[in-house]
Amino acid sequence: MPEHAAQPSIRFDGQVVIVTGAGRGLGAAYARLLAARGGTIVVHDAGVARDGSGFDPSVADAVVSEITAIGGTAAACHENLEDAAACGRVVEFAIARFGRLDALVHNAGLVVFASLEETDPAVWDRMVAIGVDAPFHLARAAVPHMRRQGYGRIVLTTSGRAMRVEDCVPGLIAYSTAKMAQVGLMVGLAAELHDTDIRVNAVSPVAATRVLRRNAPELRPELVAPGVAFLASSACGISAGNRSSDHDREASLPAAILAH
Repeated sequence: MPEHAAQPSIRFDGQVVIVTGAGRGLGAAYARLLAARGGTIVVHDAGVARDGSGFDPSVADAVVSEITAIGGTAAACHENLEDAAACGRVVEFAIARFGRLDALVHNAGLVVFASLEETDPAVWDRMVAIGVDAPFHLARAAVPHMRRQGYGRIVLTTSGRAMRVEDCVPGLIAYSTAKMAQVGLMVGLAAELHDTDIRVNAVSPVAATRVLRRNAPELRPELVAPGVAFLASSACGISAGNRSSDHDREASLPAAILAH
């Protein structure tokens, strides 16, 4: 019998998970997989255009309809995360609707291409609001509930574009700054929560979405979703890349992800 066959299947039965930016692309793939594994999903998406303008609640509603049509449980939340108070309302929506919060997957983001000279205060403030302020305020609202439960998982989103000059392109100064800020937030939260069963990690996904418009089978968002499911699950005892128990030293990440 292959070694990974003995690994338990990752499930989310009885758990409530918020996925931000879950109306399209990666976030929708995360929401579908977590729901298929038994999770109750808060599908958050303000339904904005690529430049952050507009509002279309049908974007999140469509994913909820898709999940419920196959027997899953989900509810839509349409808050605009540029507003700090709205981040708190996303968490309170989950608590009011479902009574608990077990995992927060912060996938929502914004890409605005602007040179240094073009990055005026309005562009900078919008990018910081979505990329820095929103994950902070979401975590700040979620952690007290997770502390009371004695359990929680937080998954943030960074980008390889921000980590290496050779992977970046002109016009991504504000974007790169915001994505690296989530690495700092991950580390700070993990240090503060090290004596709890609240784990904090970040992913740097590469997938074909409305931002990275490239048609390649290896870039399907569904291929990223299992890794996020692991980090959002009780099977993950790692926080900010550090093993937190002897059990994790014996665990195999790929095996845990691939178990069905």
